Amino acid sequence: MTVEDFVKAMADVSGRDLSQFMLWYTQSGTPELACSLDYDARAKTARLSVSQVLPATPGQTKKEPMLIPLKVGLLGKNGDDLPLTLEDGTPVPEGLLEVSGREHAFTFRDIPSAPIPSLLRGFSAPVRLTISLDLAQIEFLMLHDSDPFNRWQAAQTYATNLLTAAARALAPAGPVDGKEAGRLADALATTAIAESLPASYRAEFLKLPNESDIARELARDVDTDAVRNAREALRAIIGRKARQTLVELYEANAEAGPYSPDAESAGRRALRSVVLDLLVGTGERTEVLRALRHYREASNMTDAIGALSILAQLDGEVRDEALADFYARWQDEPLVLDKWFAVQARAPGARSVETVRALLSHPKFSLKNPNRVRALIGSFVHANPTGFNRSDGAGYELLAEEALKIDAFNPHVAARLLGAFESWRILEPGRQARARATLQLLAAEKLSTDSYEIVTKTLGPI
Repeated sequence: MTVEDFVKAMADVSGRDLSQFMLWYTQSGTPELACSLDYDARAKTARLSVSQVLPATPGQTKKEPMLIPLKVGLLGKNGDDLPLTLEDGTPVPEGLLEVSGREHAFTFRDIPSAPIPSLLRGFSAPVRLTISLDLAQIEFLMLHDSDPFNRWQAAQTYATNLLTAAARALAPAGPVDGKEAGRLADALATTAIAESLPASYRAEFLKLPNESDIARELARDVDTDAVRNAREALRAIIGRKARQTLVELYEANAEAGPYSPDAESAGRRALRSVVLDLLVGTGERTEVLRALRHYREASNMTDAIGALSILAQLDGEVRDEALADFYARWQDEPLVLDKWFAVQARAPGARSVETVRALLSHPKFSLKNPNRVRALIGSFVHANPTGFNRSDGAGYELLAEEALKIDAFNPHVAARLLGAFESWRILEPGRQARARATLQLLAAEKLSTDSYEIVTKTLGPI
């Protein structure tokens, strides 16, 4: 059955004209919804204005408005969802609206006070959505929104706003707003202890945006050291502010019996690992030793690797002890040993390039082993933005050297590694210049077709 036949069958069953729905299949690109909410205190109405933007794509410069399901909620003063009724008296069951034109306005009546909008609930359509909310409104959503995804997204947005502001403020050590960070810590703690929510959800809620996410949000002049410093500062503030709550969560979610792979147990393990990361972020010796104890007592690989990943980010004897112990236990298990290489490659720090170079000479490493290459070099270039984008260009040099060697016998793997250069244009000028110079040197080499295509497309017009 073709898409056209399927949509026709749906139209026959529903009795609706779904021709506009077919535009999802015939028009390329991702639609954007630009929204705003205005409240009229006298009339007790809230007006949601929605503009549908359809960016031009190759071969399609002019596009027709699409049918977009937009699920919304309006939160009242106490955080509860308000009942939604349009101005003409039409109820809006489950808050589901249909946006079918370039401009739409929906006016809701009987709204007692200025509400906070929660839009695109349940990810009701694959679109980009923008609406201007201040930090207080975002904080309200991450405390009260009944839609799990939007509540998580509010927490991510709040943290991202703090981190991008800090990263822009004073590279390489922008200050994180302590007051706002403290409010974020309180909101995270409130959700983290909500036992009505699954442990797996609470674990995701506590995770801060990663460095790559922050860099993409900055979009230009990215100083990866500033990004990391801002994230570590926020992590430390949250760990200290919510420390007592986090310790209680850590202890409450300890395994009560033998290991079980069920979803609930996996969620508790994930929550415990995220909590441990925030606690170690405080820098307190007690918490570092807690992580070491977590590693030593781990009865499963999830807990062991979780703790090892946290400890690998530190300097000193505790880190070295854990890494040495893991290697001694698993050196004869290739797939597990890949994790040992990857944990070290992902760990940021001033000497991460030197760490990776040393591991390249390790007796258990071979460029002819694709899994081992992906674990070490792949993890470094794709999951360690601070190390790979080191300001002196050492990370770029390392990738170029090793990719050239690999390209001679495994072009596919080499090309995948070289894809790590794809975001070089958003970096600050110094890193941009070093990345460009490395790409130009690579382009002048005798590369495989796969690698040459990646390098030249990434380099682009200069």
